[in-house]
Order: sequence, then C-alpha cells, then structure tokens
Amino acid sequence: MLDLTWQKSSFSTNDPNGDCVELATGGHGVILLRESDLPCAVLCARPAVYARLLDRLKSGDPAFTLPGAAPQPRAPRP
Repeated sequence: MLDLTWQKSSFSTNDPNGDCVELATGGHGVILLRESDLPCAVLCARPAVYARLLDRLKSGDPAFTLPGAAPQPRAPRP
C-alpha cells in the first residue's frame, strides 16, 4: 500500500465538515483524486487525462456544467 500525501483543493472550505477535493501523486506519475466525504472512492489517471477533463469543465460545455452554475472565465494556458 502506498503512503500517500493528500493535498486539499484551494477551493475547498476551511470548515472541517465542509466539502473537499483532494489530490495525491501515486506511482508511475498517476494522479489520484478523491472527495473527502468518501475517501475510499479514488479516481486515478495520468496528468494528460486530468488536463483534458479540466479543459472541458472550464469550457462551459453544458455536458460538464451543473444546472444553474455559470461557466467561470477561462484563464489562458501558459
């Protein structure tokens, strides 16, 4: 079993009972993603897969937008 160090999202609240998304780096460059409310459910993928997911989420594509949520302005990539 890997000894993982989970990093809390900067968008998460400071409330100990608040929602929190956490990231960790696994073996072979894989990134792990979990929700603090259900830490045993972990998504894992290579960085390029997460980059594509984030691009879609930021694009305002209705398939990736929560009902009632306004798309956020997209910052240019370096």
